Amino acid sequence: MRVSKRAAMLGAAATLAAATLAQADEWGAYGHDPQGTRFSPLTQISPANVAKLKPAWTFHTGDISDGKTRGVQRSGFETTPLMLDGRLYLTTPFNRVIALDPATGKELWAYDPKIEKAAPYGDGLINRGLAAWRDTKAGTDACALRLYEATLDARLVSVDAASGQPCAGFGEAGVVSLRGVARYTPGQYHMTSPPIVVDGVVVVGSAIDDNARADMPDGVVRGFDARSGKLLWSWEPLAKPKDVADKAWKTGAGNAWTVLSADPARHVVYVPTGSASPDYWGGLRPGDNRWANSVVALDARTGKLKWGFQLVHHDLWDYDTAAAPLATTLTLKGRKTPVVIAGNKTGMVFVLDPVTGKPVLPVEERPVPASTLYGETASPTQPFPTATPPLVPQSQGADAVFGLTDADRKFCADTINAMSGHSIFSPPSEAGILAIPGNVGGINWSGFAWDAGHGRLIVSVSNLPAKVRMIAAKNFVKGDHGDLRAETTMQMGTPFAMSREFLRAPSGVPCIKPPFGELLALDLDAGKIVWRVPLGSLDELAPGVGHIAKGSIVLGGPIVTASGLVFQGGTVDRTLRAFSAADGKELWSAELPASAHATPMTYQVGGKQYVVIAAGGSAKIDEERQSDAVIAFALP
Repeated sequence: MRVSKRAAMLGAAATLAAATLAQADEWGAYGHDPQGTRFSPLTQISPANVAKLKPAWTFHTGDISDGKTRGVQRSGFETTPLMLDGRLYLTTPFNRVIALDPATGKELWAYDPKIEKAAPYGDGLINRGLAAWRDTKAGTDACALRLYEATLDARLVSVDAASGQPCAGFGEAGVVSLRGVARYTPGQYHMTSPPIVVDGVVVVGSAIDDNARADMPDGVVRGFDARSGKLLWSWEPLAKPKDVADKAWKTGAGNAWTVLSADPARHVVYVPTGSASPDYWGGLRPGDNRWANSVVALDARTGKLKWGFQLVHHDLWDYDTAAAPLATTLTLKGRKTPVVIAGNKTGMVFVLDPVTGKPVLPVEERPVPASTLYGETASPTQPFPTATPPLVPQSQGADAVFGLTDADRKFCADTINAMSGHSIFSPPSEAGILAIPGNVGGINWSGFAWDAGHGRLIVSVSNLPAKVRMIAAKNFVKGDHGDLRAETTMQMGTPFAMSREFLRAPSGVPCIKPPFGELLALDLDAGKIVWRVPLGSLDELAPGVGHIAKGSIVLGGPIVTASGLVFQGGTVDRTLRAFSAADGKELWSAELPASAHATPMTYQVGGKQYVVIAAGGSAKIDEERQSDAVIAFALP
């Protein structure tokens, strides 16, 4: 039968429309789309009816560890599920991959890569999710839709989304080893965030423990053939400067541990990188340490560096670029402008050109204090955006401390007065500094979402400064292992150990004025924060403080829907919340069995919209309650 050109065009248009509608109902990547916008076009759940949301189903993975079994660390539940082709796909803290019926929560299949749970993973037992890729050459055969997971024990696995079986042609029985990196050390080198797939290439970074020693494992980013698992390219984030002698260069990391994003139309992967090792003393890594603490654009096909922009030079504060870069189009002074938005633990937001990496909104280099530590040369300047404000405080004097009692406030003031610095980029010292923001941010992997309806960036931030003190190695050996509640590491191979802790009063409350965590909306064109609201409470960690001081540490980010809603978990008070995207008013909340240190997602199936969150608690915060629950909410 002969088909007319017009009929063929109409048929193609109908197919495209159907595909677009299906995609609108789905959640196909960690950030909804490769660009990482976390913006859903769904509108069934709206500000007018969100107060009616109820639990629709709950699924228990069975994968949970309290950290008390010998050698097995505590688990945290950080997954953001994918929803594709009418199925929900998620990962567990033990790296199991599970498929669920998205309308009922019924398990369809589970795949277990059987990781070594007892290894000393620096982040505990966590995983943030999956990547997916459609193999157009597979037709209806097995692995037509593939799922990819990067495991804690450094493997890349590929499974068939239909059956949960390993894709046999990928590596060896569906598995590729990621352990072939310089200075690989089991446990210290691991994976926690999902890969990303662009142009048939699976791109994967790595998580590397902080501060154990100077020469930590290599932070290489790699691209693998999505069908065969063959290594196609490798990109090294760090290179020894030409004017530095070999013996004077001893470092590692600079790794991409957090979530990646991409612009498939430009064939680009946007890679956010962390600090070079160790975090707090850089005498063996002189220079700016490019491309650590940066956003870089790599050609997904070749791994070639297209551009890079460094957010922190010669990092001495653990100020990783922890948020996934977000690619979108801004209206700036009336003109639509493609941009890449980057943010890090400093709480500053940088807006870059997607082609060149140059700032679209102005950035200036400002002088910062010099280091007085033996062997250390801090960067003389650091980059500061000038068109947008910092999202969290960048200094804290002794005259503005917080506390529940006079004794609290005196302790906080005396502690700060004894420090050598209490503003952003104060270089670490033996007297101690107030790192503000602290090492959780600012902006952490919680990141941000794009509110396309209002043209705003929705950001969740933490405001918990840390006391950081350097300890001469000879004194560490003699017994100075840092303050009582501090995390202390030796930074082996350097002259200094490091002690850090959130600066808290004797009652347990932070020494900085609340709120301790916030959700806010940033208008990048106007250069102002449109609204900001306290987010959560620290009552779980300091009972009673919520009546006096608002806000919580935030680990887990926001999403936005076209109906004008922001959904946000991430706090320690075991609550999922919905806010008005227009003004930040809280419109709904639901109590969870444990804190939701994960980013939610939403989809529509069978004519009903669902909002799903993993609520299992944190691997790093010693919260009383843990769970293994995935919970879906919907309208009655």
